[in-house]
Amino acid sequence: MSMRELLWDEFLGVTLTIISIFEVLPDSFPSAPAEPLPEFQSEPEDAFIVKNRPVKLSCKAAPATQIYFKCNGEWVNQNDHVTKESLDPITGLVVREVDISVSRTQVEELFGLEDYWCQCVAWSSAGTTKSRRAYVRIAYLRKNFEQEPLGREVRLDQEVLLQCRPPEGIPPAEVDWLKNEELIDPALDSNFLITIDHDLIIKQARLSDTANYTCMARNVVAKRRSSTATLIVYVSGGWSSWTEWSECNAQCGRGWQRRTRSCTNPAPLNGGAFCDGPPFQRVTCTTLCPVDGGWTEWAKWSACGTECTHWRSRECQAPPPRNGGRHCSGTLYIYYCVPVCVSALGSGAGVAVYAGLVGALLLCVILVLCVGILVYRRSCRHLHGEITDSSSALTAAFHPGNYKPPRQDNPHLLHPTAPPDLTASAGTFRGPLFSLQQATLDSQHKIPMTTSPLLDPLPSLKIKVYNSSTMSSLELPTDYHGHTLPREPSHSASATLGSLGGRLTIPNTGVSLLVPPGTIPQGKFYEMYLIINKWEKTTLPSDGSQTVLSPVVSCGPSGMLLSRPVVLTLPHCAQLEPPDWTLTLKMQNHQGAWEEVLTVGEESLSTTCYLQVEEQSCHILMEQLGTYGLVGQSAPPRPACKRLQLALFAPRAPCLSLDYSLRVYCIQDTPHALKEVLEVERSLGGVLLEDPKPLLFKDSYHNLRLSIHDIPHSHWRSKLLAKYQEIPFYHIWSGSQRPLHCTFSLERGSLVVSQLTCKICVRQVEGEGQIFQLNTDIQEVQKRYIIYSGGSCLPSSQVGPYAFRLPVSIRQKICASLDAPSARGCDWRMLARRLDFDRYLNYFATKPSPTGVLLDLWEACHQGDADLVSLATALEEMGKSEVLVVMTTDGDC
Repeated sequence: MSMRELLWDEFLGVTLTIISIFEVLPDSFPSAPAEPLPEFQSEPEDAFIVKNRPVKLSCKAAPATQIYFKCNGEWVNQNDHVTKESLDPITGLVVREVDISVSRTQVEELFGLEDYWCQCVAWSSAGTTKSRRAYVRIAYLRKNFEQEPLGREVRLDQEVLLQCRPPEGIPPAEVDWLKNEELIDPALDSNFLITIDHDLIIKQARLSDTANYTCMARNVVAKRRSSTATLIVYVSGGWSSWTEWSECNAQCGRGWQRRTRSCTNPAPLNGGAFCDGPPFQRVTCTTLCPVDGGWTEWAKWSACGTECTHWRSRECQAPPPRNGGRHCSGTLYIYYCVPVCVSALGSGAGVAVYAGLVGALLLCVILVLCVGILVYRRSCRHLHGEITDSSSALTAAFHPGNYKPPRQDNPHLLHPTAPPDLTASAGTFRGPLFSLQQATLDSQHKIPMTTSPLLDPLPSLKIKVYNSSTMSSLELPTDYHGHTLPREPSHSASATLGSLGGRLTIPNTGVSLLVPPGTIPQGKFYEMYLIINKWEKTTLPSDGSQTVLSPVVSCGPSGMLLSRPVVLTLPHCAQLEPPDWTLTLKMQNHQGAWEEVLTVGEESLSTTCYLQVEEQSCHILMEQLGTYGLVGQSAPPRPACKRLQLALFAPRAPCLSLDYSLRVYCIQDTPHALKEVLEVERSLGGVLLEDPKPLLFKDSYHNLRLSIHDIPHSHWRSKLLAKYQEIPFYHIWSGSQRPLHCTFSLERGSLVVSQLTCKICVRQVEGEGQIFQLNTDIQEVQKRYIIYSGGSCLPSSQVGPYAFRLPVSIRQKICASLDAPSARGCDWRMLARRLDFDRYLNYFATKPSPTGVLLDLWEACHQGDADLVSLATALEEMGKSEVLVVMTTDGDC
């Protein structure tokens, strides 16, 4: 059977089927093939039903007398066809185009494994032609990714693979990658490659590739976003070159030399590993001791010369100066040998010589008197009044333990109890401050200028005394850089101290200065001050990997001569257990640069200070006033920990605004740091929501991460775009920025909302953390919480015996009993061990009274709880019963 016959039979079968189903037949059928078979100009395409929107299928054929759609083997009703007929202008053949609509219901009613399909069948007089099958599917895209990208930490230049398997969907989803919400185009950046499996490959990780990456899937139905994967590209640290060896720390004999290197080549970044190995090296050194030159014996006198002189000499050779020793002063003496010359001359010539000598001597005396009178008049030209006897002024103005008030008729005189105005611009403080009574006009109380004690040389002291019609002016202290020291009542203290000593304390900061009795010479009085320097106005003492552990404190006046050490107490924030610190005390020199005074554990006989370190404070025995600060760095191989405080603040009242903010401060765990933050927040109108929480911050180069959680999204919205905030490690460790804080900005849905519950998590990456569990009514914040005021704004000072817990009589008896060395070791050395002051006993051994210095240190360490019990217990264990009897009789223990 031919192909034409087969097609004709099939055509007849189709026709009969249509008649039987729809009872519709064409008016006539072609009797003979007078034209070619239909040819499709367009065939139906696959389509997807999105939601409930139907799809349209269309086809076009020529020549075609009829076109019908068959779907899933069944003919589509003729009434569901939309037919358009036209003539091809070139061939003149009939072109027929037919459209149908397929709904979601039709597709869903299909049973079976095969998808819903439709096909066009076109007739002509030559036969029928069928189109390709067009499949109609219901489009969808599931919500969950089969595999989401995971965050990673990779080293610099490492290859990175971020995998992504999009959700199941019809049609299959297309995948794009976003970097910080920006589309990644591999054509623009060849470092990125997207595989056929939708994975993202970063060929070489760069620092700029540290970002948040998101896989985004999309099709005709919807778009889906994966969870964000954070990629951190870290840099491991590398050592810098070694510095030059330092000078030998011993001026004479055996000592140490030291050189350092820093982990900055490159510095660890984004959590990279710290350099392996020690940051410093130390070797022994020996310095030749200087030998001062010494004179030899005098040589014999020379013969008398023609000028009536003879001389004798000696040499600086016994021994000669070596190794920088001082040279002998002077080389020879010349004397007149008058008798010899007189005997050589005649008697008349002798009389003439004597007369000439006497005349020359008188002329010299007259010249000296003239010069003295001119100097005296010039020095007294600026004085318009009289100077009183300073000894009577001193004895009248000062008494042990108290002070005489100033005269009421001169309000400009300094009041003994009033702190000095350290911000005054009246010049510079040059030495000890004396209290002078106003000079009386009675001439019988005048004293000669040449015998006045005021003419004794005083170290750079300027005092002007005027008549009763004028005021007395005193130049006030400045620092040694020529700028006036900033004075804030809450950060400074001052007092006039004499030989009885005293104590300066800055309230609520842990900073104090103890001046023991006898430190200031008898009969002298000094205006002493104690100031906590502001961070923004101070050059920090830290260097390299060091961190600041205490406030920077200035005490003065600088250059003041002390007869015995004073004790400066500073709070610190070092976590001493376990002992992973290398602690260093630094002092600022006259040029403003910081110099190392001592390193704990490396003291020598040339060390001028002693550092007693306790859990939360340190006590410095020193004989030179100035600006001091405590720094530290990790002692390898273990990293050190720094004690921090976390303080949470909020606005005092939200007013009518929908915005609300929470501020979290990260500060050092010292009273001064907390006091400073409280003062800042008080000026901003903030309140402390909870007690500060402690946090141990490790020297691990990891940042501090802060995040907020569990916000009731129905009433509150966070304005923070990222999932967390971070404070860089170096900002916290170096102490270069004070105070550090992060702000969480929130917005409530309406003004009616007042209840806020959330959690704020603060932790060091790969370290410890804390959680603030907040549940508060923001309308009642002002009523429930009050900012800590920080105590009184006036500085606290104690003068004389009232500043010390140990009476002078008991102190003297303890010193007399323990200063002398004992064969059984029951002396000051045992007392030092009992009081835990025995880290470096050689410092105390160089003092005239080691016991007295130990008791001064005990007074400073027990400022708040000096009840004599600990001291009495130590003496009892030493078997000093005679001292205990004195303490029981004279003291109050």
